[in-house]
Amino acid sequence: MTIPFAAIGRFVFFSLRFARVALSTPPPIAASLHFAWEIGIRSLPILLIIGSFVGTNLSIQGYSAFKPLGAERMVGMFVALAGLRELAPIIAASMVAAKAGTEMASQVAVMRIQEQIDALEVMAVNPLAYLITPRLLGIMLVMPALNTLATFFMVGSGYVVAVWQLGLSGADFLEFASRGITPMDLVWCNVKALIYSVVICLVACFNGYTSGPGPEGVGRATNAAVVTAAVVCVILNTFISELIYG
Repeated sequence: MTIPFAAIGRFVFFSLRFARVALSTPPPIAASLHFAWEIGIRSLPILLIIGSFVGTNLSIQGYSAFKPLGAERMVGMFVALAGLRELAPIIAASMVAAKAGTEMASQVAVMRIQEQIDALEVMAVNPLAYLITPRLLGIMLVMPALNTLATFFMVGSGYVVAVWQLGLSGADFLEFASRGITPMDLVWCNVKALIYSVVICLVACFNGYTSGPGPEGVGRATNAAVVTAAVVCVILNTFISELIYG
């Protein structure tokens, strides 16, 4: 049990060091926009595909659950509530962690084993500000947009399946979907996405920054980054949802 607690302590210390540096250094706007573009473009296709299929499954499962009760009209509410409040942000976080998080971890880890981080320190360039700040700002810029698009495709695909496959009324679907959610649900959905973006970036960069030597170290850092980020986001989602809706 000492190893996990030691790793948590190192991560907390790493995050505090980065926060102090980030707050005292002007944000690199150009580099942040570059990373935002890369993260958004590379993560968007797989996120929309996964979101669409999750929406279809929500519609099918909602229909099978409500049909014995004679409440098929409420499928729209089920899809909107489950998609917007819970599934869209956590799926967006998982896909971005799998795609962008692994890239961040591997890039920083390669710089570590090639001693480029040491070279930055020799040149009096703070590697935390140089490597992490633009990546953090970039992922924070695009994560709410990715999350909103995932939500739209999730509910949209659920609507298509409900109307064209299950024979439900499109008007009923939209009416109950609008009844089930409020504008604050969308706000909290994107707040979750922002929190997950910070977690993904810090966990990925921490694992890359503390990578062991050689290709094996890069591989372990990349694997640890995506697994840890996904697990932490799922755990955080439980506590955030309990705080908001409990």
